[in-house]
Amino acid sequence: MANGETSPAGRATLEDVARAAGVSLATVDRVVNRREGVRAKTSARVEAAVAKLGYRADPAAARLARNQSFRFAFILPTGSNSFMANLTEQVQRTADWLASQRAFIDILRVDVFDPHALTGALEQLSPAYHGVATVALDHPRVRAAIDDLVARNVAVVTLVSDAPNSRRLHYVGIDNPAAGRTAATLMGRFLSGRNGVVGIIAGSLALRDHAERHFGFHQILSSEYPNLTALPALEGRDDSERTRDLMASLLEQHPDLLGIYSAGAGNQGIAAALEVACRGRDIVWIAHELTQHTRRFLLHGTIDAIINQDAGHEARSAARILLAHCCAEPIVPDQERIRIEIFLRDNLP
Repeated sequence: MANGETSPAGRATLEDVARAAGVSLATVDRVVNRREGVRAKTSARVEAAVAKLGYRADPAAARLARNQSFRFAFILPTGSNSFMANLTEQVQRTADWLASQRAFIDILRVDVFDPHALTGALEQLSPAYHGVATVALDHPRVRAAIDDLVARNVAVVTLVSDAPNSRRLHYVGIDNPAAGRTAATLMGRFLSGRNGVVGIIAGSLALRDHAERHFGFHQILSSEYPNLTALPALEGRDDSERTRDLMASLLEQHPDLLGIYSAGAGNQGIAAALEVACRGRDIVWIAHELTQHTRRFLLHGTIDAIINQDAGHEARSAARILLAHCCAEPIVPDQERIRIEIFLRDNLP
């Protein structure tokens, strides 16, 4: 191979740099890793070869050489929430990619609606973990448990739902107040000047993402659509049976109900109650998360619009952020920003 050429794979290696600079592999290693013991002229020759060949360090190879690896815990909710099932599947797919980077994921299932259960999971986490991604409950004990992990040099990323007053490293999820405002705007436009009441069913207002969606929804509905009155939010804990009963009671108590905003999951329960009441086509329904169930309801005209967040993007982003932190590497903020998606029947992917 001629001087200055790279290896057949096309990516310059340390051996290529050593050959181009006319020095030993050990010398190149010292220069690249900023270790002392190399003369200035030799160091300059190596750096010139690095620039010419476009050499970039392979972090995974470096970790392999040092026999270094990382282990992350992803704490995800128990239950039958379709979006969370999708998120779990995406985390499992991300784990396959992450393994090639010598980093490994374990999935732990916890009732995140229960602050004691989530706190216990965080407090009892094995010291083998270098980082944690968790669907968070914004509760004092949960925040304290996150802070304790950070104090032990364990990076914590909140996923989908945030605990912003904790010492967590990063939040991976959509702007939930903006999602609630978006839902209210859609509701107002779909109802087009009609007067009446709108119901809200959240999973739990103790979850910050649901509370912030509720806030954003009220913010726009009360200021821009005075003809519509939002009823007090009901909490279905993302359970279909519980949500079905809540929706049935809403329909019975408010026969003039014009719309329903589902800020969480349990949408199969809402659909079942609407079907029993034969009101699936005359109530405007704005829901969250594109799942196999909400897709079907949207296609059938029962749901009018879906506000979505990309579970795959969130799983990959959380993994990238934890890995970058452990490797002391920067992240690309635009790459890690989770955007709000709006789906109607006409633009389903």
